[in-house]
Amino acid sequence: MMAGKVMETEEQNRIRFQVELEFVQCLANPNYIHFLAQRGYLKEQPFINYLKYLQYWREPEYARFLKYPMCLHFLELLQHEAFRRECVSAQVCKFMDDQAILLWQHYTRRRTRTLQPPDAPAAPAPPAPPQQGPPRQQS
Repeated sequence: MMAGKVMETEEQNRIRFQVELEFVQCLANPNYIHFLAQRGYLKEQPFINYLKYLQYWREPEYARFLKYPMCLHFLELLQHEAFRRECVSAQVCKFMDDQAILLWQHYTRRRTRTLQPPDAPAAPAPPAPPQQGPPRQQS
């Protein structure tokens, strides 16, 4: 055993991976970043060092596990002191949240158009509702 180094078991390594994956993905939520800023985490040097350590999620072999890739953009922004300072403001948080929603809406529409073949016919219109009710039986 190496002096000063503690070897993680396979189970501990798996749990650390899951915890770090979940935390990094939480960074896709501007409200969570605002929460961290309000409680002073973004001013603490150990936390800032942890954010630097988490940069390994940008590498393709790790990024493929992310469900919310926007978290990588916020992780990059959190490397800058000016951004961390501004995250305390509720107005900045609201602006980031609004911009994220607009990006998702635009991305979804654009992705749908991109995936649709150019010569594909337009989606069929849903059937029109009947003009009248069912015919009455006469007695």
